[in-house]
Amino acid sequence: MNSGYQESYQKNEHPKEINLREYFEVLKRRFWIIILVAMIISAAGYFYNYYSALTNTSLYQTSTRMIFGSDTEDMNTLMVMIKDPIIMELVREELQLTRTTDTIASQIEVSRIDDSQVVQISVIDEHAKTAADIANATAASFKSEIADILGFTEVQLLSEAKENPMPINETQSSSIGIISVVLGVIMGIGLAFLLDSMDDKVRKQRELEEVLGVPVIGIVANMNKKKYITEASNRKEARGRGESAAIKDNAYNE
Repeated sequence: MNSGYQESYQKNEHPKEINLREYFEVLKRRFWIIILVAMIISAAGYFYNYYSALTNTSLYQTSTRMIFGSDTEDMNTLMVMIKDPIIMELVREELQLTRTTDTIASQIEVSRIDDSQVVQISVIDEHAKTAADIANATAASFKSEIADILGFTEVQLLSEAKENPMPINETQSSSIGIISVVLGVIMGIGLAFLLDSMDDKVRKQRELEEVLGVPVIGIVANMNKKKYITEASNRKEARGRGESAAIKDNAYNE
């Protein structure tokens, strides 16, 4: 009879449903693990950023713009000439730089703005002022020499390069710190659920029913020592008040 009842119970058993309260209880029970893992990963990201800042050099970028009165066919040739060794040598001499012309050229990027006649000269350097000086000197040298080299005079400077005090590689360090915090929380939550799945303790009525294969009829509430003493004291006081009231009633009747 018991086996038939058990089979009937298993057939009528409802499928498991996602219980958000159980998930919350897991997070609450292992909250210290999540905090600990998040702190460890965040600290690792902080020290990585700290030592990266000590070993890596900050880089600054700025740009200047020129407009060419030229057809599309000549634009590519003019853009290539901006980084020509002749122009780079003039820039090196004007700024009295000790680096080679190839090094200066590698710091420069020439681009065309939206297929227009506007050309942008961007420079990256370890010093913000040097980056601005190289950009402005390159544009000025190109404008003065391109007429002698190619006989092209339709060059106009639109804007000078300004010093940019914000390093371009600082944003990457900030993003690493944020990513480390988020990653630490995610890994902490994952570890909490992993440990909970490996825990063999029975905490819920549903888990007990799955282990025993029979329905749970009743549950005995958990009572700690302090709570038991408090309730016993309350019952004792209640009995004392009841006995005192009975004695007074007897005395009154007599």
